[in-house]
Amino acid sequence: MNLKQFLLNYGEKVPGYEGSVINEREARAAAGILFMLGMIVIFVGIGYNHIIVARVYLAFLFLDFTIRLFTPRYAPSLLLGRFFVQNQEPEYVGGIQKRFAWTIGWFIAIPMMNWFVLHWDITFYKVLICILCLSLMFLESAFSICVGCILYKWIFQKDPKHCPGGVCETRIKEPILRYNPIQKSIAILTAIALSIGIYLFLAKTESKTFFGEFLHELVLTKHQLQVEKDKAFDQAFEDSDNEDDDF
Repeated sequence: MNLKQFLLNYGEKVPGYEGSVINEREARAAAGILFMLGMIVIFVGIGYNHIIVARVYLAFLFLDFTIRLFTPRYAPSLLLGRFFVQNQEPEYVGGIQKRFAWTIGWFIAIPMMNWFVLHWDITFYKVLICILCLSLMFLESAFSICVGCILYKWIFQKDPKHCPGGVCETRIKEPILRYNPIQKSIAILTAIALSIGIYLFLAKTESKTFFGEFLHELVLTKHQLQVEKDKAFDQAFEDSDNEDDDF
């Protein structure tokens, strides 16, 4: 097999489909498993202050995506995903764009291996890379949105075959997929309420970690930050006066 065949023949051959394909249900299940494990790692790390779980998870993530680069047939997470969806009707998507998307995941996993597995050097911006990775998994698992597949189309200016959910094919939305005015209003109000709730939580809640402190400062304006600093200074000055009065 030459290099071109190796690059193009990624996935499985299924009668009736042009090129090699991947079972999207397996891919979504695998993304959901990795996302769930990632969230568990975060909660265990924060709640129990154990870094070993993060190192094991990230090493597994790197191994899993490395195997995916060559073949999806033996990737551990995809095999676990197959177990959970084995009785569901397959949904086949193009293998080439999936490989491109998982290659992006592999490149994201490389620095995480260096920062958190080989060395433990945690900073806010490095944590953001982890959050980016989890976000991509969540989008794929929950909404079947493959960001890497979208980038594949944009970079190569080539319409991929067999996209998740059939989004590559031009079609008219059925009535059940459309919003009526009341549904649209409810969806918009819900999105606004969630956004306001998240903002108020980040802006008004006292942070206990450096990450929370960063998010808190991120949502405030310079004026609001200055007001907070002035209040903190005045409170510290008042507490100092009270201590002097006690003596």
